[in-house]
Amino acid sequence: MSKIKNIGVLTSGGDAPGMNAAIRAVVRASLYHELKVTGILRGYDGLINADFIPMDGKSVANIIQRGGTVLKTARCDAFRTKEGRAKAYDNLKKSEIDALVVIGGDGTFTGANVFAQEYDFPIVGLPGTIDNDLMGTDLTIGYDTAINTVVNAVDRIRDTAESHDRLFIVEVMGRDSGLIALRSGIGVGAEAIMIPEAKTAVSDLIKRIENGRKDKASKIIVVAEGDEAGGAYNVGKALEKKFPNYDIRISVLGHIQRGGKPTCMDRVLASRLGVAAVEGLLEGKAGVMAGQVNKEIIFTPFAGAIKHINAEQITPAWLKLAEILSM
Repeated sequence: MSKIKNIGVLTSGGDAPGMNAAIRAVVRASLYHELKVTGILRGYDGLINADFIPMDGKSVANIIQRGGTVLKTARCDAFRTKEGRAKAYDNLKKSEIDALVVIGGDGTFTGANVFAQEYDFPIVGLPGTIDNDLMGTDLTIGYDTAINTVVNAVDRIRDTAESHDRLFIVEVMGRDSGLIALRSGIGVGAEAIMIPEAKTAVSDLIKRIENGRKDKASKIIVVAEGDEAGGAYNVGKALEKKFPNYDIRISVLGHIQRGGKPTCMDRVLASRLGVAAVEGLLEGKAGVMAGQVNKEIIFTPFAGAIKHINAEQITPAWLKLAEILSM
């Protein structure tokens, strides 16, 4: 018989489409198993400041389709300190919260891992990040929505690029991981994709443009913000110098990739993992992230999920595919 009677749920780090669907699933699964559920506002900052709210079925009505997070999110330097974590633990005990479900990415899980070990406190994580850069799950919550947002935006950019015979350099999110750039670049038929993992030199990009088709009315280059070249503006300066006759434009998509209604895939993934997190806690699982691999739910220790190894592994085969399709 589980001793868990009250589960706390929070979202932390960067927001991702589908977080609300995950919150909804955690709340409804908790109620199904006759547990109390407590919402923690603004992530770990809310833990330290005891910013708690009781949640019920009405709390999560009509949120599955909403982007962002109804529990808000924030980065919290105080939680990095022992004093901050001690205060968070005291607040949990005072509020009789027996376990946590934390929704976020590698930073969220790093904090959860330290806290769980210090206080032997049961925590299960849900992978909520648009970067898809966690091990232990084929897809993270928010990734599918983010790449579809990029594809829709670049399709529109392509329309104006063809109308004016322009070369567009589109920068997408991905400081440490190029998975958004890689998949969306393939999806929009980009002439080149620049990602941190491949370390494509600007000189190689120039050669590709020089050797490419001369009759194409437009060219799209997708650049991850963490690319070795330093982002879209640096790439643009280098190309303007080499190709002064090109009409080169730069578009940084920025935070629109985080917002918007989650896709059906993200809603279903978040819902499935949210229920799995609650049931995992009741089964005694702790210090783990719930993920989906080959359509099956698995639990990966936090330390194994946050190794910054791409869940999809950007292999030479992926890079070759992108090169073949860009010709």
